[in-house]
Amino acid sequence: MSQETPVAPRRRADNVAMGIGLNLLAVIIFGVQDAISKLLVQDYSPFQLAMVRFWAFAAFSLFLVSRQAPLKQAFRSRQPVLQWLRVVLLVVDIWLFAVALKTVPLAELQAIVLVYPLLATLLAIPILGEKVGLFRFVAVLVGFCGALVIVRPGGLPIDWGVIAGVLSATCYAAYLALTRKVSATDSTATSMVFVGVGGLVLTSAVGLFFWQPITLQSLLFISAIMVTSTAAHGLMMVALSRAPASTLQPFNYVSLPWGIVLSYTVFGHLIDPIALIGGAVIVGAGLVVMGRERYLIRRGRKAAPVAAEEETPPH
Repeated sequence: MSQETPVAPRRRADNVAMGIGLNLLAVIIFGVQDAISKLLVQDYSPFQLAMVRFWAFAAFSLFLVSRQAPLKQAFRSRQPVLQWLRVVLLVVDIWLFAVALKTVPLAELQAIVLVYPLLATLLAIPILGEKVGLFRFVAVLVGFCGALVIVRPGGLPIDWGVIAGVLSATCYAAYLALTRKVSATDSTATSMVFVGVGGLVLTSAVGLFFWQPITLQSLLFISAIMVTSTAAHGLMMVALSRAPASTLQPFNYVSLPWGIVLSYTVFGHLIDPIALIGGAVIVGAGLVVMGRERYLIRRGRKAAPVAAEEETPPH
């Protein structure tokens, strides 16, 4: 479920229960958005769909940032190369996820892309200079084994859709690590404006070449994607202002059972039991890594990107 990730605002008075509730609502809305996208991607190019999503998100990000600081100031970055690399990674992530949606069942795809926190742990080594101990490395390895269970012989056919899903999670994990890196020098407003406007420019530069006439029914679906994307991002930002990201992150795994429900009710596809076990292994490994990070934080040690304030669920 690829998405343009807003950076968490400064927290107001903590209200963890409200934060969790809003986070869960955002995850539910993102799941509905993915189901609608799966319907549309059968008839429209992923590049066209990504473009219209960024039209909405760019307007959303500019509106939010303009309320906090002058836009001219927000466009100033001390690490513009890394900011643009973030933009490219997120856009490619959304393109790849849309490609995967075309052929991979929604439930299985949700399970596969949930490896992104584990990938973020590994990518923290070269990007952030993090040290990953044996405990986390084993947890990451177990999570990848869960992904292999899903695509086992006789499971999902290893086609371009599955490959695109794995690459989508990889791009998103790298995006998260870079987001944490630029946050050391750039404001949250700068990071958000770069994603919104940069994504708009990049997706439009490509998407216009894949434009297809839109029927009235499809226009309603596309409008729903733009509305749900904006609403879910807004809810997620409010949730992050009410509770720490490390508290909210485990609840993002609700996207897997919700994806299973949507996959069955909308598309008539029920995930097979072995693939469900693989998904559970991925979720379990991710929760173990997050639990370890919270333990290290309490001990006063540096956390890896999986617990970063900037993180929201992918797609």
